[in-house]
Amino acid sequence: MEYLLTIPGTLNNLNDYILADRTNRHKGAKMKANNGDIVAIAIKQCMRGVRIEKPVFMEYLWVEPNKRRDKDNISSFGRKVIQDALVQCGVLKDDGWKYVVGFSDKFDVDKKNPRIEVLIREADG
Repeated sequence: MEYLLTIPGTLNNLNDYILADRTNRHKGAKMKANNGDIVAIAIKQCMRGVRIEKPVFMEYLWVEPNKRRDKDNISSFGRKVIQDALVQCGVLKDDGWKYVVGFSDKFDVDKKNPRIEVLIREADG
């Protein structure tokens, strides 16, 4: 079984988060929470009632409005926020090794429709 989660727009990146956290740890925590809220809204729209019991492999497509941000900064903070939100919303039991067997990242540019697409595929075992 597979599920598609689409998050409109972009999330903050790792550099944004590090700067906020260094400025004030509460500012960093608030940024992570705000990004988590954006993801949770998308989860409630795309995956209402979905509860995945099996381990998953996650395929991320990061569609940016331009090529200004580094790929590793986009995906590292984004994956953390998205996986935490999937657990918090009850879609995944946990985001540890037992339940997330792996993930992949692809990147594209679409000035008019930036978004994040996450294909969540139940894995064997």
